[in-house]
Parts: sequence; C-alpha cells; structure tokens
Amino acid sequence: MDIMTPRQTDILALARTQGRVLVDDLAARFNVTPQTIRKDLNELCDRRLLQRVHGGAVAGSGVENLGYEARRLIAQDEKRAIGRRAAELVPDSSSLFINIGTTTEEVARALQGRSGLVVITNNINVANLLRPEPHIEVIVAGGVVRRSDGGIVGEAAIDFFNQFMADFAVIGASAIDESGALLDFDYREVRVSQAIMANARHVILVADRGKLERTAPVRIGHISQVHTFVTDVLPSDRLARICRESGVRVEELFPDRATEPEPQD
Repeated sequence: MDIMTPRQTDILALARTQGRVLVDDLAARFNVTPQTIRKDLNELCDRRLLQRVHGGAVAGSGVENLGYEARRLIAQDEKRAIGRRAAELVPDSSSLFINIGTTTEEVARALQGRSGLVVITNNINVANLLRPEPHIEVIVAGGVVRRSDGGIVGEAAIDFFNQFMADFAVIGASAIDESGALLDFDYREVRVSQAIMANARHVILVADRGKLERTAPVRIGHISQVHTFVTDVLPSDRLARICRESGVRVEELFPDRATEPEPQD
C-alpha cells in the first residue's frame, strides 16, 4: 500500500501528540475492531513511522527524523496543496532558493512548466524534477550528498548560497514550536537553511500542521524571519498571534479543518 488511509493519518497525528497510542483506545475512538487497529499499527511500523510496544505503539524519537520515503507518505494531499499555493507566490522571471524537504519538493513539482526561473537548490530531488524544464535554469550546490534524502550539506554548500541574493527562498522545517522557533534534526542542514534565509529577499515557509505536533533539537531560526507562511491549517492561537505581531503573512489553505469532528470508519 502506497498511501496512508485517513484513519492511519489520524493515528499517526495522535501518536505524535500523545507520544503513545493504545489498541483498545484507538478501536473505541474510531469505532473499529482491535484487529483493524493492529493492522493499521503494523503498517505504520513497517514504514518506520511508529514503533510497536505491548498494547499499542509509540512515536519516533524527537532527536532523529523519520526516513525520507516515510515522510513522503505523511499529509500527501496537504503538501501538494501547499506546494501549489507557494509556487503561485513566485512570479515568472525570478530567482529562488529551494531547500531540502518533502514539502519543498512539492513546490518544485508545481513550478514545472513555468518560464524564466532560476532555481538554486541543495536538494537533488528538486534538481531532478526541474532539470528537464526548458525555461528553468537549475543551479545545484556543491558539498556532501546525504544518501538518506539527496540533500547537499556542509561548508561548501553554505559558501555556495552566500554567493547569491535570490528573490525568494522556499524553506521547510522538521518542526515548529509554539514559541515560533523553526527546528530541524541535522546541524549541517540547519546551517545551510540559515544561509538560504539570509540571502533571500522574501522567505516562504511551507509546512503542514503536523510540524506543530513534532519536536526537533536544532534551531533554524524564528518564524519572525519569514515573510509568508503557507500551511494547510494553523490550529495554534499562540503561533498565529506571533505571526500577526511579526508581520508574517499566513496562507491557511483549509482553516475549517481546525474544528472538524473526529472521522469515523
């Protein structure tokens, strides 16, 4: 199975919020049998999204990111919508940075067919998506390529981005704290993201609501350094207030989902 079911997506979100989910509790919550829940948990664990424990499952560690292919499966529709909207904010005949991430890749996918763009990236996957485009120039950073996700990191990549001043930067983050801190797992990647933000005229943060339910140990920066935040829904009143006070424009694509009732099977 390639795509998570809505129930599995909700189970994963609960696990990230609570740290642990139990089979009997989930069966009652979703009005399905314990056997159905065990099957859901087994599939989520097979994808390394959760870890099985007696009676249920636990979320992954807050100091180690999920596998890249596993992250692609999370909130796929939301990421595509975020990617399309962020791409609309970038006019033709402009330059932009795109950093590492499954959501930033969706922005690159939505830029296919555009013209006059110069895309500067440390994301091999973004480069591969846009390389065939006849009217988009792709410039790729040099440095160490991580096998796990095709990201290019290291001092050479930092020096590379410091050579440019781009019109836009499209960045992702592994987690967003309610205080507004933007967080990630890899210190080397964070330093590259900081260089990208420092050398762009307009910074666009792309992240789904699940990033508010996660934590990570390394600080990229603060949301006040962002000009536009594109997300599916922003359920945190505190973070919304910080954005308003900091002059961050929030593009909330599905605001009604913040109050949707729990889905039933």
